[in-house]
Amino acid sequence: MSKDNTVFLGSRANFWDRNRLSEGYLLKKTIGRICISVVRALLLFGLCFMIIQPLLTRFSKGIMEERDLYDSTVRLLPRHVTLDNYRIVFELTSFPTSMLNTFWTSLLVSVCQIISTTLVAYGFARYEFPLKKFWFACVVLLIIVPPQTIQTALYMNFVNFDILGLFKLFTGSTINLRTSVLPYVLMSLTCMGLKNGLYIYMLRQYFKGVPTSLEEAAYVDGCGTMHTFVKIMLPDAFPTIASCFLFSFVWQWTDLFYTRNFLSSYKIYSTEMSTIVSRMARYFATEQGTAVVVPDGRQQQLISIAVLVCCIPLIILYCFTQRTFVESLAMSGSKE
Repeated sequence: MSKDNTVFLGSRANFWDRNRLSEGYLLKKTIGRICISVVRALLLFGLCFMIIQPLLTRFSKGIMEERDLYDSTVRLLPRHVTLDNYRIVFELTSFPTSMLNTFWTSLLVSVCQIISTTLVAYGFARYEFPLKKFWFACVVLLIIVPPQTIQTALYMNFVNFDILGLFKLFTGSTINLRTSVLPYVLMSLTCMGLKNGLYIYMLRQYFKGVPTSLEEAAYVDGCGTMHTFVKIMLPDAFPTIASCFLFSFVWQWTDLFYTRNFLSSYKIYSTEMSTIVSRMARYFATEQGTAVVVPDGRQQQLISIAVLVCCIPLIILYCFTQRTFVESLAMSGSKE
């Protein structure tokens, strides 16, 4: 018998000897650990399958020719492969222009939101001021109340934009800002943008968990309030700030409400994707020279491709930032 087999049998003998000495407790513990590992693996597999399966289905449907859509023998793998469907979707959604506009708009809005919400959250966490609880209740209302409830007020305010009546006093009329990015930037800088209440709440909870002794030590060393905030508080808060930035970027990337209200003069991918069905008939009529009725299967195929293209940049973004995002979640869970 080889030395390795001797060691293996010895280890098995040691296990059963230890199990006998523990009156079966070691075997029960080992079986329980194996069962937990199996259940955990099954749950993770099911969760991953739920996330990946729709993407795989959309990708498979996107590379099928139209005749495969109506072939009952074709399930997941296409019989006739084509990439022409992607060209059609790119033309229907004005792909290069709309995607670039979506990127810089999302980036600009996210940066503005993070700057304003970080300052406000730090103020709520560290300073006392009149009606503090009332103003924080207003922040909570930003999370609870849907923005559609103030849609009319937002529309009227930015269509007839004025500051204390000064524009009308000097120019004789108000300014229409609705078709520019300025309303969205102003709302983001004043913490009234998309989901700003949630970012304030998340950052406030983080800053409240940071010991005040760090700031007191900085004050003793001669640092001012802003210098302490920038040099002491912000570096440690980077994972939480990065998570809020990711949330802001993703929500703005797929937003329709604010985009339709304020960015109607820009080609944004989310709005182009939401109206893709209305342009299909005109597109194919122009291509074929006659009026056509686009079948439902064909419509769903092109919509699936548009949704997949919309998700790809977000997946790439998460792949590069997942470590920071996970670190933020771990940090939030360990805070007292």
